[in-house]
Order: sequence, then C-alpha cells, then structure tokens
Amino acid sequence: MFSHIMIGANDVAESKAFYDAVLGALGHGPGVMDEKGRCFYFTEGGIFALTKPIDGNPASHGNGGTIGFAAATTEAADAWHAAGLESGGTAIEDAPGVREGAGMKLYLAYLRDPAGNKICAMHRL
Repeated sequence: MFSHIMIGANDVAESKAFYDAVLGALGHGPGVMDEKGRCFYFTEGGIFALTKPIDGNPASHGNGGTIGFAAATTEAADAWHAAGLESGGTAIEDAPGVREGAGMKLYLAYLRDPAGNKICAMHRL
C-alpha cells in the first residue's frame, strides 16, 4: 500500500543518528544521505526518509499520527526502545509490553523522536 514515508526533521544529522540506532536495533542498515541533505532508509518493503521541510518552516509532528515499525520479536522491540532512549528519544505512553484489543494481541513500544514524531515498534503475538 505504501511506497515511502518521509518525515520532517529540523536537524537531519541528529535525526539520522537517532534512526540509525532504532532502525539498526531492528536489523536495518544506516541511512543514506543524498546531495540535497535528505536521509533515506531503503528496504524491500518501502522507504523511510528524513528531510528538512521544503517550505522553510520548522518541522513539527502530526498530533494523532504514529509511524509504526515492524519488529520480528519482543526482544527486538525492546532493543529498538532502548536504542531510541539512548539516542535522544523520549519514552511515551505505557512501557513496552503487550496490548490486547479488537481480537489482537500485540507487543508495542512507543517513543518520540528528536523532532517530536510519535513512533512505535510493533510485534504481532
């Protein structure tokens, strides 16, 4: 369904260091910078990217939005969360753990990145 997700970052280098850590904890390689100062993470499932907003205004998070990253195991989700905290992220919501609802059982971990974007690692149980 999705080809890519691009989010704004006020400091692309700071955000790259954060996402290199959290996505590295999920088994992805470091982001690749392009000539325009944007950072890209390429996977078989799509592209995740960071950029300074092209309109010149500061990057801001979308209230009510969450970007979810798939975690292969609960341990990977925990490693993702720890890497995020160590790299400038902020813990939000409940501590990483099992959530149940709508007939599903999920292991979720939530953070805010350095630009304030709400992100999540999710493992389906």
